[in-house]
Amino acid sequence: MKSVKRLLIVIFVVYLLPTFASAGLWAMGEHPSRWSEARWTSAGILPRADESNDAAIYIFSAMTGGLKGSVASHAWIVTKEKGASAYTRYDKVGWGSPIRRNHREADAYWYSNMPQMVAEIRGAKAELLIPKVEGAIAAYPYAEPGGYTIWPGPNSNTFVAYVLRTVPELGAVLPPHAVGRDYLPNGEFVHLDDDWRDLHVTVRGLVGFSVGQRSGIEVHFLGLVAGLDFAQPGIKVPALGRIGV
Repeated sequence: MKSVKRLLIVIFVVYLLPTFASAGLWAMGEHPSRWSEARWTSAGILPRADESNDAAIYIFSAMTGGLKGSVASHAWIVTKEKGASAYTRYDKVGWGSPIRRNHREADAYWYSNMPQMVAEIRGAKAELLIPKVEGAIAAYPYAEPGGYTIWPGPNSNTFVAYVLRTVPELGAVLPPHAVGRDYLPNGEFVHLDDDWRDLHVTVRGLVGFSVGQRSGIEVHFLGLVAGLDFAQPGIKVPALGRIGV
C-alpha cells in the first residue's frame, strides 16, 4: 500500500502538477475562440527560400489551439531542395487529406502560437537526407483518411516522430508537450533506431520510456513526458516543455 501511495505521489508531482500549472497559465492568457479568428500567417522565422541555394530541412513545433493548447503542441516538417525557390511543408492533420502539403506557410503561426524550431539542417547533409525524409513520409502507415486520433495517437506528432525515428540522422526529438510522439505505429512495443542511439518502449503511447543519445532519459505517462536531456543539458517537463541550455 505504501508503494502504491508513493507512486501516486510521484505521478502527481512529476506529471499532474506541471500540467495543472500549464493549464493555469494558459487560462490567464488571451486566445482565439475559433480557428477562423486565429493567426496563421508567417512568423518570419525562415528567410525567403530563394535567398539561398542550399538545401534545408526544418522541424517545427507550436502549441495548438483550444484547451488542449495548454498541454499539447503540433509538429510539422519543412524541406527545401537545393536551388528551390519555395519551401515544402508537411503536416498530419485530422481533417481532409490526412498528410497536408503546403496548407500553411512554412513557418506560420499555429492557432496564433509562435512556432519553435526543433531542428535545422542545411547544405550537403540536408541534400542527402531529403530523399530519406520524403521516403519516410510516403511510408507513414497512417496516411489514409481516418488515420488520426487526437489522443493517444496516431496524430500529428506521431507522424513527425515516425519520420525522426526512421531518419535518425536528423538528430532531433520532439518537445515533451508533443503528445502522441511516443505512439509507435503498427502496435509495436519496442523500437530501436537504425543507428542504435535511441531505444523506445511503450504500450500504445500511454506508458513507457525512451533512452539514448538523442532522447536522454524520458518516461512518458498518458502522453505526458518527463526526463533529462543530456545532448543539450536540461530537464523535460510535462506540458511545459524543455528547460535548460
